[in-house]
Amino acid sequence: MALLGFIALALILGIFLVMIAGPVAGGILAFGIVAGCIFWGVYLLNDIHKKVFETSPKKDKVQRAYEQYLRERGDWSE
Repeated sequence: MALLGFIALALILGIFLVMIAGPVAGGILAFGIVAGCIFWGVYLLNDIHKKVFETSPKKDKVQRAYEQYLRERGDWSE
């Protein structure tokens, strides 16, 4: 439901920009707003990924050696 609301809001904003600034300038402004939001979202996803990766547990030597042993034996299933 929220997605449809945001789509409707973006449609109204696009129509308003075209009426105020003309079709070319309104299109450029609308593209700038959409592209800015997409880049901002990608930046936030990257930031979240970095924070989650920092807190994830690292493999220690014993676990790596055990996985290597299983691979050599042929019991490793992924």
